Amino acid sequence: MPDEQRFLEVVDPGALATVQDLGRAGLAHLGVPRSGALDEPAHRLANRLVGNPEGAATVEVTLTGARFRVSRACTVAVTGAWCEVRSGTRPLAWGTPVTLSAGSALALGPARDGLRCHLAVAGGVAVEPVLGSRSTDLLSGLGPAPLRGGDRLPLGPPHGVPRPVNAAEPSRSARELRVRPGPRDDWFDPAALAALDGSSYSVTSDSNRVGLRLRGPSVRRRDDRELPSEGLVLGAVQVPADGQPVVFLADHPTTGGYPVVGVVAAADLPGCAQLRPGDTVTLRLVSPGRAGRDAAPGRQPRG
Repeated sequence: MPDEQRFLEVVDPGALATVQDLGRAGLAHLGVPRSGALDEPAHRLANRLVGNPEGAATVEVTLTGARFRVSRACTVAVTGAWCEVRSGTRPLAWGTPVTLSAGSALALGPARDGLRCHLAVAGGVAVEPVLGSRSTDLLSGLGPAPLRGGDRLPLGPPHGVPRPVNAAEPSRSARELRVRPGPRDDWFDPAALAALDGSSYSVTSDSNRVGLRLRGPSVRRRDDRELPSEGLVLGAVQVPADGQPVVFLADHPTTGGYPVVGVVAAADLPGCAQLRPGDTVTLRLVSPGRAGRDAAPGRQPRG
């Protein structure tokens, strides 16, 4: 049970701040989207640093930073994209558990070389779960609404002692995305499909937690039939009528009517969370075995 006297007050949520945990996986057959932290390794690391279970809810902060206040003494940690962390005028360490006294201010500066940060507080954000998760889902509206100034997020009791690591590295945005072809790659012109391998795309400004919208070489279809709506998975690369790929992220719909040319390797998806509008990413077609074996480059905390 959360302690009513222990809460995290939102002073300024910045561009977008939401509550996220590991999401609602396994409910797509009921039409319930997955949701959950986009940069899952950063979410898990932040919880580890403050002694929480990895599934505890954190606050996902987007691009411009955010400001908070803690009602009681507590331990916090910030991971994901690197940002300045301060309490009043006092600089705090990034990627390290820090203890704040009751009433302390906490400010996360703008993200650098990335897009999203995760703030964990000992005890976890204890808003009421919906269908087993505390995650905000921007597409379906499930879970708590995006945070606003004045919101007070209840905190659970601390679960354990902080567990610092020797070196926590900032998350890196993806530079390449390995794509396993299918299930509808046969709907596309073979030459366009071959050209997709190694093509570079820019991230558009209308990308969000639902999907990463890309702009670059058009992926031409050879089949103009209407495709009945079918199930979508995390990382699906859907190609609308304009031929510009969309990589579906955590808040993706459960079904869609445009053909899916491939699916991004799971290990590459956290890097999608850190791509900013205007960033360039290259798509690489790979076999299913290779996509599963190869590890994506990124943060490997040492502890």
